[in-house]
Amino acid sequence: MRKSLSLSAAIPEEMAGFRLDQALAGLFPDYSRSRLQAWIRAGCVEVDGRRLRPRDRVEGGEQVRLRAELEANDNWEGQPIHLDIVHEDDALLVINKPAGLVVHPAAGNPDSTLVNALLHHAPELARVPRAGLVHRLDKDTSGLLVVARTLGAHTRLVEQLQARTMGREYEAVCVGVLTGGGKVDAPIGRHPVQRKRMAVVLSGKPAVTHYRVVERFRGHTRIRVRLETGRTHQIRVHMAHIRHPLLGDPVYGGRLQLPPGATGPLVEALRAFRRQALHAWRLSLIHPATGEAVSWEAPLPDDMVRLIEVLREDARHLEVEPWDV
Repeated sequence: MRKSLSLSAAIPEEMAGFRLDQALAGLFPDYSRSRLQAWIRAGCVEVDGRRLRPRDRVEGGEQVRLRAELEANDNWEGQPIHLDIVHEDDALLVINKPAGLVVHPAAGNPDSTLVNALLHHAPELARVPRAGLVHRLDKDTSGLLVVARTLGAHTRLVEQLQARTMGREYEAVCVGVLTGGGKVDAPIGRHPVQRKRMAVVLSGKPAVTHYRVVERFRGHTRIRVRLETGRTHQIRVHMAHIRHPLLGDPVYGGRLQLPPGATGPLVEALRAFRRQALHAWRLSLIHPATGEAVSWEAPLPDDMVRLIEVLREDARHLEVEPWDV
């Protein structure tokens, strides 16, 4: 179901010489500039009865009329699903998502998602695009997500993402022993053959991932990762690209690898860990209502804590005879 939107305003004289999309962004700050550009191109905006292009300049004093349709989330229903709420105020929510919880309803997961939980907790999110979510985490990635509670907050948070000023840091365990930190700067797009997967491809979108070593084990490395961009599966694809895929990754991880001489508990732990060892542990941004720099942290989930403990213990037992894979 869609909701009709009708807005009108006079362009102030001080905006003379502005591009039309710039002027509209100032007049209607609840909507992103990219959305306003799309409405202009679709013929939803009239300036003194004329349809212009986003780049056309205004003179000041014109009357603007915007008529468009907003996608409503009426087909998504709230469900009483537990939320780990790290922070909540009138403008936003910060959620610590558990591994295994899908973010958005889709054909394979029509309900029991994070969106259903959010709509039950805050029904007003039905009036915000994507129920307020401005970024996503994969189903089996745990950690922090920010949710906008108003259109204005949503627009400002999306702008921060696009400007790369929102900080997102992750903890992960990758396969192999890294000698030091580094940066992966490689474009990501759809895999040319396996269309459900992403890959490093020349035709992809720019993607930059920074990583540093936190702890080394005999056959694995604990790392912290910082994103400059936010492409689908970015960390998973980039780490696999440099031949250090995330431990447990069912899509990009390849065949299970055991360190020579792995202890029995480690063999058991590695075989039992069936998700990518990836957790969004820190989130920082400019608060959309107050303008203050804020940040939140979420501790590692229990399954990753246990995994790291076993990896540490295994590193102390180099004399144990090798186990077969």
